[in-house]
Amino acid sequence: MVLGKGTWLIVGAMIVAWMVLSGPSAPSGALDAGSLPPEPVQDVVPNRVMTWNLCNPCETGNDDRAAEIARFAPQVVGVQEACVGDVEKIRDYLENLHGLVYHVEYGAVLKSWGRCGGAPWNPGGYGEAILSVAPMSDVVTEEYPDGGSEDRGYMAVTTTVAGRPVRVFNTHLAERRQEPVRAEQAGVLAKEIARHERTIVIGDFNAVPDAYELTPLWKLATDADPECRPGGDGSCEPTTDWQSKFDYVFLRGYAPVRHRVDPNPVSDHHVLYADVNPA
Repeated sequence: MVLGKGTWLIVGAMIVAWMVLSGPSAPSGALDAGSLPPEPVQDVVPNRVMTWNLCNPCETGNDDRAAEIARFAPQVVGVQEACVGDVEKIRDYLENLHGLVYHVEYGAVLKSWGRCGGAPWNPGGYGEAILSVAPMSDVVTEEYPDGGSEDRGYMAVTTTVAGRPVRVFNTHLAERRQEPVRAEQAGVLAKEIARHERTIVIGDFNAVPDAYELTPLWKLATDADPECRPGGDGSCEPTTDWQSKFDYVFLRGYAPVRHRVDPNPVSDHHVLYADVNPA
C-alpha cells in the first residue's frame, strides 16, 4: 500500500507529538554529563564534612560538580561562590544520578546577574550553601559589615554529626590583599563560634594559617589537619591551584579521624574533607 502525502504528514505529526509528550529519559542536562559513575552511590560516608569553593565564574557544568561531590559522598558539604540555581541543579544531579539525597540551605549575600544569571530585575542569589543528609534548623545568614571588594558573609545551621547536634558555619572571607577587612570579618565570626560548645566551621578564608587575621579562629578551634597550625613546619597541604592553604575545616568539640585534600579539574580550589568524631 502506498501512503499519500497527506497521510505521511499526519504520521510525522503524531511522531513529533509522541516525542514531546514522552520527554527525555534522563534529568535535564544529564545526557551531557561527562563523568557519570557506573553505579549510583547508595549512601553517604557518616561523619564526613566537606568544604569546596565551586569557582565562579568558571565554565563548569553542574553535573561535573555533583560528580566531584559524589566521589567523596560527605554527610555535610558547604560550598562557596555558589549560585542558588546552580546548587539546586547540583542537588538534583546528586539524587538522580548518584543516589545521594541532601537537604539544602542557602546563604546568599547578594544578587548577581553577572555571576548567576536570572532576569535583569530578579538576578540569582550568590553566596554560600550547605547540603546535609540530616535535617537542618535555626538557619542564619549574616552579611559582614564590610565585605571588602564584594559583599561577603556567613551562614550557620544546626544539624547532626556523629550523633550530636552541632552548629555548622560556612563562610567566604574577603579577597586577597584585604587583610584588615578579613581580620574584622574573622572577629565577627569568632564571636558567634564562641557561643557554641560544638561547632564545625568550613569555608574559603583567603588566608594562610600564619595570617594574623585568623588569630581569633585559632583560639577557638583546630584545623582538621592536626599538623596544620600557625607557626607550624609548613606542612599544611595547599588547597588552591596557586599552592596556598585557603580552605579550612575548623573543629570545636570534635576530633579529626582523617582528612584529604583533592585537586580537581572542576574548580581552582581543591576539595577538602574531614572525617570526625566527638572530641
